[in-house]
Amino acid sequence: MTFKLAIADVPFGGAKGGCKIDPRKYSSAEIERVTRKYTMELIKKNFIGAQVDCLGPDMGTNEQTMTWIKDTYMNVKGEQDINAEGCCTGKFLSQGGIAGRAESTGLGVFYAVRELLQTQSFVDRCGLSLGLKDKTFIVQGFGAVGYWASKFIEQSGGKITTVIEYNSAIYNPDGLDVQDVKDHMVKHGTLASFPGAIEVNTQKPQSFLLKQADCMIPAATEKSLHMGNAEFVQVKAIFEGANGPTTYAAEQIFLRRGIVAAPDMLVNGGGVTCSYFEWLKNLDHVAPGRLTKKY
Repeated sequence: MTFKLAIADVPFGGAKGGCKIDPRKYSSAEIERVTRKYTMELIKKNFIGAQVDCLGPDMGTNEQTMTWIKDTYMNVKGEQDINAEGCCTGKFLSQGGIAGRAESTGLGVFYAVRELLQTQSFVDRCGLSLGLKDKTFIVQGFGAVGYWASKFIEQSGGKITTVIEYNSAIYNPDGLDVQDVKDHMVKHGTLASFPGAIEVNTQKPQSFLLKQADCMIPAATEKSLHMGNAEFVQVKAIFEGANGPTTYAAEQIFLRRGIVAAPDMLVNGGGVTCSYFEWLKNLDHVAPGRLTKKY
């Protein structure tokens, strides 16, 4: 995170923290209590605040989680801290959030993919042709990052041929409809019965990381590409949407095989860059654009 923020030229620190629970296994009320308790512990130790540590969303969190954090902080510190709303980012728009935060990380991934595939030295190194059009992609993780990155890639003429989720994976060499895949996942909680897939795997979904494609976007958990599977990966370029999806051992194998892995600290910096603007908005106490609109 420290390096990522330095690359983006954003004046935040580089901490990571969280609660080790699977949010899918708990009710909304339970997650709220966990979130508020976590925030209270941070407040007690002076580990949170607009000038101390501005929290951002990550895996397993959403706008609601971040709004609970802000609400808890404001209940305790709101009297003394004029910038209490800036204690975290990724909030609901009506609660001090900023438009575009939801898609910002995925959009950042798309920009990185687009720019690198238009860079001659990069494509020469990978052995690909210039441009994004008609390139095939494997996307691991179809949450906020993977879904939005896929959506923008599809709009620019790229093809998403493989989608891998934690419980299922689908493949179609002619490309999958990104919105249909997302809607199906939200509705059914699995891709097992997705009608547009030629191949489906529910036993070992991660094995689809080894499918044939031009590029891969690992946007799920860390250490997805490791010593055990790096030798069998069949893509030419990897764009790290998740934090740390490639282990050191896998990186060495990719270097030997001529596969280029664009690092996470460059590729997924879009989210934290957008968080920075949300933080500035909270410190300004004026919504961006309001003054110019009036003028």
